[in-house]
Amino acid sequence: MPHLSRLNSLALAIALALGAPLLHAATDVETTTVPASSPATAKAPLPLDELRTFAEVLDRIKAAYVEPVDDKTLLENAIKGMLSNLDPHSAYLGPEDFAELQESTSGEFGGLGIEVGLEDGFVKVVSPIDDTPASKAGIQPGDLIVKINGEPTKGLSMMEAVDKMRGKAGEKINLTLVRDGGDPFDVQLTRAVIKVKSVKSQTLEPGYGYLRITQFQVNSGDEVGKALAKLKKDNGGKKLRGLVLDLRNNPGGVLQAAVEVSDHFLTKGLIVYTKGRIANSELRFSADPADASEGVPLVVLINGGSASASEIVAGALQDQKRGILMGTNSFGKGSVQTVLPLSNDRALKITTALYYTPNGRSIQAQGIVPDIEVARAKITREDDGESYKEADLVGHLGNGNGGKDKTSSELKAASGKANLQDQDFQLSQALSLLKGLNVTRSE
Repeated sequence: MPHLSRLNSLALAIALALGAPLLHAATDVETTTVPASSPATAKAPLPLDELRTFAEVLDRIKAAYVEPVDDKTLLENAIKGMLSNLDPHSAYLGPEDFAELQESTSGEFGGLGIEVGLEDGFVKVVSPIDDTPASKAGIQPGDLIVKINGEPTKGLSMMEAVDKMRGKAGEKINLTLVRDGGDPFDVQLTRAVIKVKSVKSQTLEPGYGYLRITQFQVNSGDEVGKALAKLKKDNGGKKLRGLVLDLRNNPGGVLQAAVEVSDHFLTKGLIVYTKGRIANSELRFSADPADASEGVPLVVLINGGSASASEIVAGALQDQKRGILMGTNSFGKGSVQTVLPLSNDRALKITTALYYTPNGRSIQAQGIVPDIEVARAKITREDDGESYKEADLVGHLGNGNGGKDKTSSELKAASGKANLQDQDFQLSQALSLLKGLNVTRSE
């Protein structure tokens, strides 16, 4: 499988940005980094009239604005305007923003743990990250952030809104949210240094594993390989009967990690490819023959918070018919951003390509449609009341084939044990599907 060369820590920390700037969340990024001295492919004549207008506006602002404004501020604001009006994911990165972008895929950063985007002038939650202040406060994908510390967000640029939400660990912040068109409500959060473990795994039931990826960091591919090995070890060294891969509310991350994760489940064929205008934006990634998953039956969970790198994995497994996708439509972020370093620790992050699934599907603005749609729902367990079994009756006959009698109290105690799937309807449906597949295959 042709992997991207690890040019430097930045090269693997910067592409497929979810466009949600860096609210100290996992910005969904990875790309090759183009040197600042890279020559332009085709230079068009400079638009002299527009440049004269720009210079005239600069002079008028300096002369007439109510307060003095220095040239550096005006020029930086002009650059930000150029980038912000291209698309939601392109941006000018000052030294602080550039440093935070490089930190964001290392697995440790400060803030709220939330990925955001813009919708109709409001800041919209794309995805909260597991085990962060945002997820613990109950913030959900799709929530609109209408106020930050009492100040309206309407009309703010993405970077302005993100700057207002940044701060030192330990500081409190109040967000006013609107959910599903309802009344606004306030949530108070405490900023924290966020350490994100990108891969979590556990056994749901004997023979059935659960693997969750919260975001795609540089080392996520290796972590998935280790998690698969541990699940097999926990199963007595035997091949699993089924596996749930949970990509819900995963805002994306490093492209190379998405490729490596996909490759753990595929033995051949294309994983993803990108197309753009510049030469190094044309990339193709294919699977190698190794199969860390051993062909285990696979169900992949996605939802509206699954974006970019998550959609690459889901799209590859769906196109290759390696797994069954279950849940709701994904986010639909199918563009690739390239970071162009500038002088003085600054950079441009601009959209340079679109990525495509093995069958040539562009996910941009459409997302991945699951094979089986299962909406989020709340599970409530009904009590059977006072029920008795044959084993409860005095003088009942024993089982002629041996084995311990199963009384109602023993059955109730066994059913009362809390499992992860008991509180997660989509996960319980995925597990049921895997069991059904095993039943039909064994007949």
